[in-house]
Amino acid sequence: MVILSSSPLLQFKSLSLANPFLHGAAVRTANPTLRPSSSGQQSLEIKAMRSLQGKVVCSTNDKTVAVEVVRLAPHPKYKRRVKKKKTYQAHDPLNQFKVGDFVRLEKHRPISKTKTFWAFPFGRKTNVEAQAEAEVDAPQELSIPLESTS
Repeated sequence: MVILSSSPLLQFKSLSLANPFLHGAAVRTANPTLRPSSSGQQSLEIKAMRSLQGKVVCSTNDKTVAVEVVRLAPHPKYKRRVKKKKTYQAHDPLNQFKVGDFVRLEKHRPISKTKTFWAFPFGRKTNVEAQAEAEVDAPQELSIPLESTS
């Protein structure tokens, strides 16, 4: 018979549960940063950022836009690439985006039940902006009378 003088849990004190791969959850990195830990050593914090691109389809709500993201996925039976569309709710704190604008969505902490993305401007111009620039660059109408006065 073996008598333990110390608690059986003392042998597990040296084990650390700060492993990022705990329970098989692998973490992908986009922007690794160094953070000081409680033990004085620097640990590497790894964050995976999800970024999507899409077109605003609804901007009627205050500080919220609905963005439609289109992706190509293979058809399960015919193996041909088909378009899959999904609509995400994104946070727009300045109400700067209108319907038809292209935006970049970045994953963020949950803002509400359905909003977990922030909307940022994207490099492509919308049709409305392109038409507005074309009107500015176009020459002004000539002041020629349409009817002759004779």
